[in-house]
Amino acid sequence: MLEVKTVDKPDERRDFPRGHLEAVHLTGLDFAVGTFEPGWRWSESVAPIAGTESCQFPHSAYVVQGRLHIRMDDGGEGEVGPGDVFMCPPGHDAWVVGDEQVVVYDFAGPTAKDYAKAQGT
Repeated sequence: MLEVKTVDKPDERRDFPRGHLEAVHLTGLDFAVGTFEPGWRWSESVAPIAGTESCQFPHSAYVVQGRLHIRMDDGGEGEVGPGDVFMCPPGHDAWVVGDEQVVVYDFAGPTAKDYAKAQGT
């Protein structure tokens, strides 16, 4: 079965402090465009909504614009920027580096429908 949707008309938009996520949901795949403003940090902007100390979602993503620093719960860390494709397992914090907006295309399985949603909703 062929499914086609456009990010110009997302299925949903989730706003959180200093950013938002626009997502389209397909069978077995959620595609999201994440936009993060300078000063955004997962542990400050999304953790209060998620109710976890670190992000518990995996990310398979492509950075369109800006730079993100990612720190894993085990202490490993790195930075991603424009043109980078990355895989990030659950258990991390991330934040915008510098004063440029970050735009990330995130390809995820169906569990991403719960990203930046309060637990139990």
